[in-house]
Amino acid sequence: MPLIGELALALALIVAGYSIVANVVGVRRIPALVASARHALWAMAAMVSVAVLVLWMSLLRSDFSLEYVASYTSVTLPTIYKITALWGGQQGSLLLWTWLLSIFTAIVAFQHRRNAVLAPYALSVLAGLAIFFLFMLNFVTRPFDMVARVPADGQDLNPLLQNYWMAIHPPSLYTGYVSASVPFAFGAAALITGRFDDGWIRATRRWAVFSWFFLTLGNLFGARWAYEVLGWGGYWAWDPVENAAFMPWLVMTAYLHSVMIQERKDMLKVWNLALIGMAFSLTLFGTFITRSGVISSVHSFTQSGLGPFFLTFLLVVIVCYTGLLLVRVKQLRSSAQMESYLSREAAFLFNNLVLVGIAFAVFWGTLFPVLSEAVRGVKITVGPPFFDKVNAPLALALIFLMGVGPLIAWRRSSLDSLAKTFTAPALFGLAMGFGSAIAGLHEWYALAAFSLAAFALGTVFVEFRRGASARQHMLSERPARAIANLVAKNNRRYGGYIIHVGVALAFIGIVGSSFFKTEVKKTIKAGSSFTIGPYELVFLGLKHDETPHLESARAELEVFRNGNPVVLMTPAKLFYKRPQQPASSVAIRSTPASDLYVVLASIDDNSGLVTFQVFLTPLVFWLWAGGFVMALGTLIVMWPNVRERAAIAATLRPQIAMVPESAAVPGGD
Repeated sequence: MPLIGELALALALIVAGYSIVANVVGVRRIPALVASARHALWAMAAMVSVAVLVLWMSLLRSDFSLEYVASYTSVTLPTIYKITALWGGQQGSLLLWTWLLSIFTAIVAFQHRRNAVLAPYALSVLAGLAIFFLFMLNFVTRPFDMVARVPADGQDLNPLLQNYWMAIHPPSLYTGYVSASVPFAFGAAALITGRFDDGWIRATRRWAVFSWFFLTLGNLFGARWAYEVLGWGGYWAWDPVENAAFMPWLVMTAYLHSVMIQERKDMLKVWNLALIGMAFSLTLFGTFITRSGVISSVHSFTQSGLGPFFLTFLLVVIVCYTGLLLVRVKQLRSSAQMESYLSREAAFLFNNLVLVGIAFAVFWGTLFPVLSEAVRGVKITVGPPFFDKVNAPLALALIFLMGVGPLIAWRRSSLDSLAKTFTAPALFGLAMGFGSAIAGLHEWYALAAFSLAAFALGTVFVEFRRGASARQHMLSERPARAIANLVAKNNRRYGGYIIHVGVALAFIGIVGSSFFKTEVKKTIKAGSSFTIGPYELVFLGLKHDETPHLESARAELEVFRNGNPVVLMTPAKLFYKRPQQPASSVAIRSTPASDLYVVLASIDDNSGLVTFQVFLTPLVFWLWAGGFVMALGTLIVMWPNVRERAAIAATLRPQIAMVPESAAVPGGD
């Protein structure tokens, strides 16, 4: 079986190389070669799929003759984690990345099988990316290497990865990373061919939204994993790997807003191409820092020899793409100009600047310790205070602009129209601020944050009310039906507004949980109790359990509120036998108002004393709820739309037949 996997990866590398040659030669003279290149890419996807299947079968069968299987599974490991072990280690996660890239490339080859202008060059870019990863899998980090002596049992999967969130967090994040390569490839193809209309944007818009959707889910699932597994009461620590996943999300968010200006006003062509190049480069940067060993993180892989290869590849991608952009910059200039700073395009532009500013601050804070160690020999730690201080005011500006964007007009707005449009949302925001102050909230940042979040929610409400009222007046529809039809007929616009609602809710959850969390640490015996906020926790005792895979000591805590029993919580200490590693299992009671979060910190068997660390975290529920609403809004945006499909078809129609050579080669306009 391992030989089949090795052969499949070798064949995938060969056909990927052939596809580039066939595309480049065929697009100029021989149309049959272009079709052959597509077939080669489908073969590449099939070969990588075979390799993935072989590795998965080896993991499920506990074939410890494979070094990867012996390193990341054991006989007693539950089946679900044998499946997720595919991305639990260096080689397997790289294979997953390559598999996703090959599948997406095959889909693009099918979607654009009649696009004779951009597709051959875009597919060549995608094949070039695949060649790098296939080279690594064939020669540097080989997933099918054998062990010299087959062990009776494996080393087991890292206990921190034996959690259901890790079953979905890495695949979601990798899907977001890899799918960003599609709009990047078409952006590069536009630069190569000199076709600078918005055809490449329309053709890949759903891919960009798809990437953003999975980047959102990946970050959300990762935060939830940290919240439930690490046992520190938080969900985000500005860890370098967390930052690496956050930066592409920020830049892709900017890109999705910015392309609307190009589609509507024929502006910002250079900026949009730069943004998609930056977004994809940041996905490669995230992959680099998790595998290079240059940073220390609970999320990253151990020191390996991949760092120099990834760094070289990243620099080649950046230099080549930037070079293309600089060569074409004069041709990309547009005669269209921004007419007023009081316009939607200006709001979107400022939104872009804030998002990229946050991304730059995160990038600098992440990379500075590495640079300081390389230059001065002293590693200076950049912790959460830096990121919080720099990004907090930018976050307020972002929420404000998110509220302004939906209501302000394109081209220009008068002060009178702005006053009329924003009166209701502004009053709602001020009411939220005053209400919070009266309730005893005195933190200026939290007051400003809650007020601006309410303002942003108010603008979305105004937009839905305005559209639904128009439908009710013209078509006599009931309110619920009017809203449903409004979203269905304008899914891109109103799905975006629903995403804004999710962002505002998540922002409320982040601010509330960051500013008002309380913590209690108590060491008590069975039968004793302690309080935190309105809750009283009574420790009933410990229960011990053992399986072939792990041992557990579970504490039982009866929780009371105002003398009434609420819930029985059971935090636990776990000990995984094969790797001889401890872990914690936290207990969480979540409500819209607050989370009660209990950690069994330590057990003293001699004295019978048990130490609990308990957090009461307000409003964190709304972070997860906001993420769900963002995902829902994104699905609505991606839902097939007849008018959008017609617009995409119209942009591709001139490209159905093979075009003259001058229009299909670099320099052809």
